[in-house]
Order: sequence, then C-alpha cells, then structure tokens
Amino acid sequence: MTGQRNKLSSLSVVQSTGYSGYLVIRVIPACNPCGGGHDGRMRIPAAAVILLASVSSAAAAPSFYLEDLTWPEVKARMERGARTIIVPSGGTEQNGPAIAIGKHNWIVQYTSGEIARELGDALAAPVIAYVPEGNISPPEGHMRFPGTISVSGDDYARILEDAARSFRQEGFTTICFIGDHGGDQKPQRQVAETLNEEWAGQGVKVIAVGDYYAGKSSDAWVKAQRIPVKDPEAHAGFMDASEVMAVRPGGVRPALLKPYTPQDYAALGAEGDETRAAAAYGKTLLSLRIKAAVDQIRRVAGGKIPALNQPDTAPPGNGGVPAR
Repeated sequence: MTGQRNKLSSLSVVQSTGYSGYLVIRVIPACNPCGGGHDGRMRIPAAAVILLASVSSAAAAPSFYLEDLTWPEVKARMERGARTIIVPSGGTEQNGPAIAIGKHNWIVQYTSGEIARELGDALAAPVIAYVPEGNISPPEGHMRFPGTISVSGDDYARILEDAARSFRQEGFTTICFIGDHGGDQKPQRQVAETLNEEWAGQGVKVIAVGDYYAGKSSDAWVKAQRIPVKDPEAHAGFMDASEVMAVRPGGVRPALLKPYTPQDYAALGAEGDETRAAAAYGKTLLSLRIKAAVDQIRRVAGGKIPALNQPDTAPPGNGGVPAR
C-alpha cells in the first residue's frame, strides 16, 4: 500500500464523491489500488475528507495579494470594482539579537492583505522592502549593524511615485501608501501630496495612511491592559516582538528575549522590553493598526467601500535611536 500512496501523490484528482463512510476519488491515470475497483477509483477512509475539504476550501478562497494573481485575474477583479490598491512598505533593518531582520516586511505583508480584505474592493501590492534606514557611509542608526539595507529618501520616493503612476495607468483610482517603518512616513506624505496636486479633478486619490503607523490606539490598549512595559513602542521591544510572534513565530529567538533599555541600543540594536511579548498580544495590536488604516482610507476616500461578494477561480539621520 505504501507504493500506492507514493503513486497517488503524483496523480491529479479530477472527481470525488462520498458514500458509506468513504471518499471516492477518480484519478488519472486509472489504476487498481488496494481496496478499489477497476475503474480508477480508490476508497479512502472518511477521516481524510476533513483534510481534502480544507485544501479545497483554501484553494477556492480569493487572494487579496496582487502577486498571487494572473493579469486576467487582476483585470477581472478590477472590472468587478476592485479599484483600490494598497502599496505597503516595510524595511530591511536589524532588530537586536532576538528579532530577525525581516520584521517590518513580514508584518506589513500580513497587514496589507488584511486591510485589502476588510476594504473588499482592494488589492495589496508586493512589499517595498528597501526604505530609508539612515546614512550609509559613514553609517548611522541601523546601518551600523550587519544586514540592514538603506536607500536615500529621494530614491524611495521615486519608487513610490512610479508605483503609483503604474497603478493609475492600469485603472486604480485609490492608491494607498502604508509604511511599517518610521523612515517610510515622510516620503509617503510628500509623494501623496505631489500626485494629488498633479491629478486633481481626475478621479484618482493618493492616500498616505499615517494612522496605520501612528500607533496611538495600540499604545492606549497596552496601557489599558496594564501590561507592565515601560515603553511598548521601543525599537525591538514589546510591540515588535509580539507582532512578529503573531505573523512569523520563527522570526523571534525566545532564548534571547530580554528587557533591553535605550542604553543597550548602541551595542545591541535593541532598546525595548521584549520579555512580556506574546503572539496573542501581537494579534490584537495588529488588528488595531489594521482598523486604523481601514478607517482612514474609508474616511479620506469618501465613505465605506463595498465588499466583493464573489470569489474568483523616521529614518535615523543623526546617529540616534531610530523609530521602530
């Protein structure tokens, strides 16, 4: 039977029916496996139905990530009203000994998709991973630690502008910049202001979604929960560790979580207390940021954006401690 399982793993399931506690699968090419008939059908215990049903359900769910779709699928979504595009920016920077360099990119990859899902008529573009992280030479801020990648504010702004112009050309009418890093914020605002002035009266709006990064509601939630953390928003601290635990558990090194302080930043690149971090906290914190972004986008775009109902087949410039 082991050999039959190996063969089955490479076959295509083209039809399935259930009866008498078994799932009957018709495969190509036809075979005569143990327990089956001569017509290419195989009986599998009903317990397997749960796994196969889960796979089928996942395959049928529409993705809100642009990079998951083919161009005809993007076109079809746009024809059904998906004219909002989320342009997420992360950052490739050190996060101390306990949190991996991909922190910002993992977080904003998740949140941008959830924001698009909540809006309903939106898609999330691929994450812009290279953002301003400080002077390269001589190195400042995060650039003093291996693994960080920095670009100038002007270069980052040009990427944002060209992305926005690309999406406008394709027919998107609401273009939303969302940045998970402090260095993303000012260029996003500047590019949005420039393009809104240029495209005034043309039915296209560019939104720098600053409420996503502001974190006011997140900080208030931490205080309301009476979590004993002095500065929850500190770099590589409580919020950072909790959010990474929620979206990419392997991105955190539990044995190295410590109550870092601002005095530790110069040598270790972390300044926050990570010891109270937990994935459950991270999920709540991310949900607050997602809601803040959705609320701002709906407010600026002029009201609630209808959902789709049909599935488809600050950067460091002076060597100081940077924002998270």
